[in-house]
Amino acid sequence: MSSPAVFGQVRLPRLISDGMVLQRDIPINVWGWASADETVEITLNGKTGKAKTGPDGKWKLTLPAMKAGGPYQLTVQGSNQLTVNDVMIGDVWVCSGQSNMVLPMERVKERYPNEIAQAQNPAIRHFFLPTRYNFQGPMDDVPPGRWEAATPRNVLRFSAVGYFFARDLYEKYHVPIGLINASVGGSPAEAWLSVEALKAFPAHLATVEKLKDSSYVTRIQKSEQKAVREWNAQLHRQDKGWQGETNWTDPTYDASRWPTMQLPGFWEDAGVPKGNGVVWFRKEIEVPAEMTNQPAKLFLGRIVDSDSVFINGIFAGSIGYQYPPRRYELPANLLKTGKNTLVVRVINTAGKGGFIPDKPYQLVAGGQTIDLKGSWQYQVGAVSGPMPGTTFFQYKPEGLFNALIAPLLNCTIKGVIWYQGEANTENAGEYQRSFPALIADWRNHWRQGQFPFLFVQLANYLPVKSQPSESQWAELRNAQRKTLSVPNTAMVVATDVGEWNDIHPLNKETVGKRLALAAEHLAYGDKTVVFSGPVYQSMKRKGSKISLTFSNIGSGLVAKGGGELTHFAIAGADHRFVWANAKIKGNQVIVWSDQVPNPVEVRYAWADNPDGANLYNREGLPASPFTTSPYTIRP
Repeated sequence: MSSPAVFGQVRLPRLISDGMVLQRDIPINVWGWASADETVEITLNGKTGKAKTGPDGKWKLTLPAMKAGGPYQLTVQGSNQLTVNDVMIGDVWVCSGQSNMVLPMERVKERYPNEIAQAQNPAIRHFFLPTRYNFQGPMDDVPPGRWEAATPRNVLRFSAVGYFFARDLYEKYHVPIGLINASVGGSPAEAWLSVEALKAFPAHLATVEKLKDSSYVTRIQKSEQKAVREWNAQLHRQDKGWQGETNWTDPTYDASRWPTMQLPGFWEDAGVPKGNGVVWFRKEIEVPAEMTNQPAKLFLGRIVDSDSVFINGIFAGSIGYQYPPRRYELPANLLKTGKNTLVVRVINTAGKGGFIPDKPYQLVAGGQTIDLKGSWQYQVGAVSGPMPGTTFFQYKPEGLFNALIAPLLNCTIKGVIWYQGEANTENAGEYQRSFPALIADWRNHWRQGQFPFLFVQLANYLPVKSQPSESQWAELRNAQRKTLSVPNTAMVVATDVGEWNDIHPLNKETVGKRLALAAEHLAYGDKTVVFSGPVYQSMKRKGSKISLTFSNIGSGLVAKGGGELTHFAIAGADHRFVWANAKIKGNQVIVWSDQVPNPVEVRYAWADNPDGANLYNREGLPASPFTTSPYTIRP
């Protein structure tokens, strides 16, 4: 999208604002807008540059490379004068991907209270870009936002992965770190590709052509929004929980005839007829006096899909979709000594509704905890078909590149950290092409050569399976592993930090630390750092056994925790995999099974959730899952 030709006064992009971090040791770009043919002069840290705008009102200049330091003041002189304060020179990292990069420190505050309390570092700064997409072409500026320095309050809005990454780098190098958080939950790789890169993906390019018609997009949005509003309105009208004088939130309501089920769990599994809609849950709890007259916290795990909570008939909070943890802050006067009534109204929009197992369900106050798992009363309020679907336009090809990446391209950077792939698990074959294409596309547009691109392999997720099986998540991880053939890339393995029941695992510190190790090696040139776990390199068959060699073995291969290696599977020409014996021999792993006398292929940690996979190097970094087959998708 082009800017207006005349601006009248000098204007800076939103990134060039108070508290910003500029990239050290390479020439620094400064850019903006002003009246046509206006001369603009920039001063920073004793260095001065001049530029003249073109007919379109745009200007850009380059200041000499500078060493790390600050804070400095940047002044802009044209027909008006602008001042940008508290400017640091350091390393600028773009943090991108989907929700596991978006996920802020606030979401992991129960896990990292000390880290948050100690997050007092003005040299670590974060600029979050709100979700925006555009199909008309590259945009000139980022969405509204601001630079924030790490403090216990501000850090709650930082990308958790990004913060731990920056913290480790700062502790080692004592250089200011700027994080530009351009990530969008649920986004597939193709949304981050430019139209030029999409030419290699004709189906996506055809979608882009359709979406250029903004009236087409608007019609779909209005139609879908209307259908969702009508679905919700009908559900509300039909809900027996508050029809007429009935109010199931009332603590005096007689629910003695309600059936019961064990929570957490899904109500369909407990015998409730299939269907979507509203189910009410009710539990009476005895609260001791020591827990009253003070703030309390209510933890209700995760709920599919949305919930509204009432305590003693008073509304206590609501969350509208399934992924966030339910952590409700209760005021001091809400709980009372003795019997309290907890009511949860759950709306399920599609699939099975209920309460996710293996999450915290408890009431906490005054140093005491009441366990809420167990028997709950329930009653169906309304039954409905699934909620009408909606189109997530932010997931469509090119939209995020145009709106969030294109406006960053003048900004000189150290590199990119990337956590994404969950949205592409249904097509790992395409991802094996689109992810390397994305890296090349960004490098081409940034014109900074092959800057470091560090990425996170998918964490372990979904229920553990007892037998070798096919896995879309494993296929996607393998596509990610193969992307290591792209120069100046590094991959963090995360199959030991996931959670079977949560696509957003809480352990973001380990991921951030491993990304920092990769940066130390790749971006900061410390070749003594062991930055990766073992990565499969080659295989050799000898008789009924296959020997595997690896790169990144560090000071040696180990089975973490001692004992035998696990999660190796082997197959013959029929591709029927069985669990295999595996043994470390020097810097190799020997794999065999008496059931497969003529093996041709080995897999390791090939599962949605390879929980317990234990091949590591001595430095404590896990091996990447892999298959020795040259194919990503099974023939």
